[in-house]
Amino acid sequence: MTMKKGIKWLKRWLIYVSVCGLIKLMCLLPRRAAIAVMRGVGLGAFCLLKSKRERMVQHLGMAFGNEKSSDEIKKIARQVFLNIGTCAADAIRIPQLIEDRMENLITIEGREHIDRVFSSGQSAIFLTAHFGNWELLGAWFAKNGYPVKVVGAQNHDPRLDKLIVGTRNQAGYTNITRKSNTRDILRAIRDGYLIGMLIDQDTKVEGVFVKFFNQWAHTAIGPVVLAKKYDLKIIPVFMRLNSDLTYHMEVQEPLKLEFTDDIKHDLVVNTQKCSDTYERIIRRFPEQWVWMHRRWKKQPQAIN
Repeated sequence: MTMKKGIKWLKRWLIYVSVCGLIKLMCLLPRRAAIAVMRGVGLGAFCLLKSKRERMVQHLGMAFGNEKSSDEIKKIARQVFLNIGTCAADAIRIPQLIEDRMENLITIEGREHIDRVFSSGQSAIFLTAHFGNWELLGAWFAKNGYPVKVVGAQNHDPRLDKLIVGTRNQAGYTNITRKSNTRDILRAIRDGYLIGMLIDQDTKVEGVFVKFFNQWAHTAIGPVVLAKKYDLKIIPVFMRLNSDLTYHMEVQEPLKLEFTDDIKHDLVVNTQKCSDTYERIIRRFPEQWVWMHRRWKKQPQAIN
């Protein structure tokens, strides 16, 4: 093993051991204490991880530079870390939350949009983002009797991936690895599952360039392709964290998709509708999104 590989192995091992320790601690503590610990971790990360903090401030400036002051942007960046800590504590403790009547923590609006599709026995896509507590969102669906599968990227560390997938399965919703055989997704559609998809990050998947906060962003076309091919509704669903540490789930009307004989045009137009949907809710609650992500990493001129 080379020195470089050895350092990489040690770093991953330390991260894995730390995560396992945090999970055990979170499961032992009452909810409020667990949240306090993880908010402390989040605040520490804000103070110590200079590169991520600066990147977040830069991205917030790109999105809100003409609307918010420098002090407001820094305040939002700090709150993002605190919110991530809170949501991480609850995501880790999902099995305990389910036992302790999770529904008491969550209010919901627009549930009729899900029920209207679900009662027909048809599959649908619920479009969400790395916003608020997206893991708890999946658990809510499963707990309330909706068959749900989520499409997610595989973690680079197989041990961490096993922990994440295991938590999702324990909560009652199944993970479909993004790079796995598409037969898993097609089988889920055939069986009437709700398919959760997050396309608010720049990932290595087939996509098109659409606007996100008036900047070009490479965006996955998966939901639009499936909606067109299998006549599925795309229903935007978001779960945000409230200031009192409860959650509010917002289910919006299905997107009004436009399909013509021009496939490329349709992909761009409808993917833009998806992007606009999560941009609107991020504008309303900017402290709930993961601004450290390099959302505008790829640009049109860089694609040949």
